[in-house]
Amino acid sequence: MERACKFFSSTESEIQMMLREKTLDSDRILKWCKLLEYDFFRIYSQHLILYSPPSSNGYIEKAKEDTNLPLFKKNLYTREIIEFLIELVNTGEKTKLEIIKEYKIPKTTLYKWIDKYSNKV
Repeated sequence: MERACKFFSSTESEIQMMLREKTLDSDRILKWCKLLEYDFFRIYSQHLILYSPPSSNGYIEKAKEDTNLPLFKKNLYTREIIEFLIELVNTGEKTKLEIIKEYKIPKTTLYKWIDKYSNKV
């Protein structure tokens, strides 16, 4: 607590109030990331990747048609996301079909992940 007080130039009661708040400004979250050496923004970016609207796929397809340059596939799924989805299957919390429908992951991709990572999780 003493380290946080010095870092934020605040009193202990102000830090405790900050922790009780329902929302924090991004600059405060960034400061907490630096202080705790943990990337809290990764949680939100992974959420956006998992729950991105299907309309974004049309944008990618449109970009393909307009250019003659080769397009490279970018791996959108981090190791944490893959492990999370495999854990859902292994614990029986969700079936493979539910994951495919809810997260819009291709069937072959999910099965490849399960073959590749299930013994490592």
